[in-house]
Amino acid sequence: MRKLTTSVFTVCLGLASWSASAQSAAPQPSPQSTAPSASSAAAPANTAKPGDVDTVEHILAATYDVISGPAGPRDWDRFRSLFYPGARMVPSRRDDKGAVTARIFSPDEYASRSQDFFSKEGFFENAVANRVETWDHIAHVWSTYESRHAKGEKPFARGINSFQLFNDGNRWWILTVYWESEDATHPLPEKYLK
Repeated sequence: MRKLTTSVFTVCLGLASWSASAQSAAPQPSPQSTAPSASSAAAPANTAKPGDVDTVEHILAATYDVISGPAGPRDWDRFRSLFYPGARMVPSRRDDKGAVTARIFSPDEYASRSQDFFSKEGFFENAVANRVETWDHIAHVWSTYESRHAKGEKPFARGINSFQLFNDGNRWWILTVYWESEDATHPLPEKYLK
């Protein structure tokens, strides 16, 4: 079994608090994971820092920054301000029998489920390499990450965060972060480490 499989973030984040439930539960969407209603298309209550959302590179950096730090609280208002209403976070995993599943969380669910872990453990995640594709208001980023419990330590997890982004003419928004950690039988290909 992989060590801290869904850690984001296992974007990918060492989220031991919910990785156990992700491992044992069938991939059932939560009630909040259905299509957003018209009311959920309204702007979020948290206003983003302009420097966090003005470019694709800045929104990625803000995402990694807000989830990283020593044991303690995170700035969840800043975190939520990066996501478009109805956005989803989707960790996938392979169990010890080889079955692949995915779980769907809202940014709020992610924040509430991961805070216990972050309160007890340092967590630092950074991009190793980003492959960015953009056209008009669409961007997709294939972001290879490494996760550590402290800066300078050897990574305890690596994987890929797949970001889907939207620009409304004023700023970038995260629509989806979908990620998978590598394991011994499925290592990251060298092309995604550059």
